[in-house]
Amino acid sequence: MKVTVIMKPGSKKPGIDRQSETQWIVRVRERPVENKANEALILAVSEELKIPQRRIRILQGEHSRKKLIEIEDAD
Repeated sequence: MKVTVIMKPGSKKPGIDRQSETQWIVRVRERPVENKANEALILAVSEELKIPQRRIRILQGEHSRKKLIEIEDAD
């Protein structure tokens, strides 16, 4: 499954708002320094979906607030 994510780094209230099945807004406390916000994004999504972090990867937008992530199906 592919999901478009709008990142909100440095947020006081971390969480995930699902706008639709394929569009989410993810708020994380970490700042976008040394890949910390991207790591926090993957952790937040894995905790939300209760899946291992290794099943989530960023396809596009590594250095942008708008990202495309891929979540592997459990096969």
